[in-house]
Amino acid sequence: MTYATALMLAAPLLAAASALPPPPVFPPGNTIETLHGVRIPDPYRALENADNPKVMAWSNAENARARAFLDALPGRADLSHALRAMITATSPAYVNLQAAGPDIFALYRDPKFQQPMLVRLDAGASPSSRRTVLDPNTLDKSGHTEIDWFVASPDGKRVAVSLSRDGSEDGTLHIYDVATGAEIGAPIPNVQYPTAGGSLAWLPDGSGFWYTRYPGATMPAADQHFYQAVYLHKIGTNAAADPEILGKAQNLPRTGEIFLDNRDAADAALAAVQLGDGGQWQDYLLRPGQPPLKIATYADHIDAVALSHDGTIYGVSRRDAPMGKILKLTAPYTGGFATAQTFVPESRSVAITAGGEFSQPLTIAGKNLFVLGIEGGPNSLTEYTPDGTAHPVPLPPVASVTEVDALRNGDALYRVATYTKPPEFQRYAPATGQATATDLRESSPISFADVSISRAFARSKDGTMIPMTIIAPRGMRHDGVNPTLMYGYGGFGISSSPAFLGPLARLWLNAGGVYVLTNIRGGGEYGTTWHKQGMLTHKQNVFDDFYACGQYLITRKITDHAHLALLGGSNGGLLMGAMITQHPHLAHAVVSLVGIYDMLRLERDANGAFNVTEYGTVKNEADFKALYAYSPYYHVIKGTDYPAILMMTGAHDGRVNPMQSRKFTAALQAANASDNPILLTVSQTSGHGIGSSLDDRIKQEVDFLSFLFDELGMSATRAAHGT
Repeated sequence: MTYATALMLAAPLLAAASALPPPPVFPPGNTIETLHGVRIPDPYRALENADNPKVMAWSNAENARARAFLDALPGRADLSHALRAMITATSPAYVNLQAAGPDIFALYRDPKFQQPMLVRLDAGASPSSRRTVLDPNTLDKSGHTEIDWFVASPDGKRVAVSLSRDGSEDGTLHIYDVATGAEIGAPIPNVQYPTAGGSLAWLPDGSGFWYTRYPGATMPAADQHFYQAVYLHKIGTNAAADPEILGKAQNLPRTGEIFLDNRDAADAALAAVQLGDGGQWQDYLLRPGQPPLKIATYADHIDAVALSHDGTIYGVSRRDAPMGKILKLTAPYTGGFATAQTFVPESRSVAITAGGEFSQPLTIAGKNLFVLGIEGGPNSLTEYTPDGTAHPVPLPPVASVTEVDALRNGDALYRVATYTKPPEFQRYAPATGQATATDLRESSPISFADVSISRAFARSKDGTMIPMTIIAPRGMRHDGVNPTLMYGYGGFGISSSPAFLGPLARLWLNAGGVYVLTNIRGGGEYGTTWHKQGMLTHKQNVFDDFYACGQYLITRKITDHAHLALLGGSNGGLLMGAMITQHPHLAHAVVSLVGIYDMLRLERDANGAFNVTEYGTVKNEADFKALYAYSPYYHVIKGTDYPAILMMTGAHDGRVNPMQSRKFTAALQAANASDNPILLTVSQTSGHGIGSSLDDRIKQEVDFLSFLFDELGMSATRAAHGT
């Protein structure tokens, strides 16, 4: 590409940037904190106080400046129309299926509505049998009330639902009669919050349930979203008098995250308690009328459990088995998992997926155990009979399985997707060993027939080979100037698996772009070793991996520095911050969503305290040195030519304090020596992104797409119209 052509491509950027007024100035302070003998300047400490009128005024000015810039970008209306058209033309989807009584309950996501609704289907899971149980869109016409989670009673006559507003994930529990839709009893507050989530398990006779609750106003403000405990509620009684079943008496940690499970309607429930977010677990068996029985300690390294109707408990153990092995524990559970027998030994090539908020690797259907595995990204699914015989469940090549649900007859429904095919539920029958497609399938007007998908590996700084998936238009030229968007996360053992690419990727590809998904360390793609190599004092590996992937794309002439953009959110926002400060010239543009940037102050926030087991603590000198070495906020250098940056946060984010985005934005704007825009948007009707309304999601996606198109000299109109 000639120099003249490059200037022509950059013309939209130059025009937009010249019209952008200077950012509002927040006067830096002189705060200095000393940790482990190191004096640490923190010039924007005052921006941590969201209630300070000066902070509010500055934040509003930042948002107004960003809005003026983004709203004026060319082709924005076309993008918004195209994105909404693609989303609303996609068929409804069913997720989180739960068999209860004669029905199957599910969340029904109709893209024409702001929020998913709770529905029930017949035992055959036929979409034509759908009946609405609870519709948040009628509860709140604004679309800002969302279902956090739901659990149906074993007989299917009642359903417990946590509801929250504005993406806050601050949930209140409601019980509904399924037949009439009437609410039963008074709502129970403080059952769900982003710090430790929330969950519930019904008693086998449906007369009540175990549920999680936070202390709320009974504790000082600093502890109101800690000390999650399990209570027992009987229908028709006053929740204020509910007894605590699991909590203080068991000396549960302040940052305990409790996951309750009784999916198989057994005479008991499991309570898995994670120590913060770092993948350390202890497990209890809850039985009516008996004290909790501890069946696994942190030393047992059990990270997922499942309870069969006959009382057998299966657990995924990582003790001397980073890829995971399955143990089997039977009554009377003497000695717990420390004495359990190996049911499935560790595999050398396929890891068992990690348990936690977003994954259930073990599902019991009838007498059989279904195990979800992962190998570098793609999933596998295996059925094990009671004698340990393995039967692989058929899956398309390079696919993901995001949900496995047990049916009352012993069959299993599983939700499978590929990069180019929308998700569908398939039904596996152990009696025949056959899998069949169901009517629970999604359709989309979007085709990716013109796309090539390839797997590549980049060599990281320490020699580790890092996988990535490159999605490009067929016939892409390796001329080094393809606009390329590279995404990464790398943390908490969360893996990046194949998923239908959908509207965003289609718009990017329409505009001639290349889309790259990385499987950097910190995830669980290759078991707990892959996770551990990207956590605590090894976190720098994550950043080295992502940088290596970017360099690979440039070396192979897929793109160059001027045409590379980066995208990440939350923990992936930390990744973006590290790229901005460690490698400011790697990419021309960066979009960072609800990110973390001040690692030394993170643990002072409620949810940040739960992150200590993943990131470490400033109280420990070795952890502090690692955190300070990469914490983006403290490595902003005045006079640096920083890339174009769009920072996005939500005012109601309970997972990452919006002050993280405020402080980092102010520091970057004050130090930047380039003409590239550095913008901050603050949504007043969303949080971390979970539970956001359809309108909010579309607006935010149009924001960062139009920003990237403008920065990389791409045509939003071409993206919207596909020509």
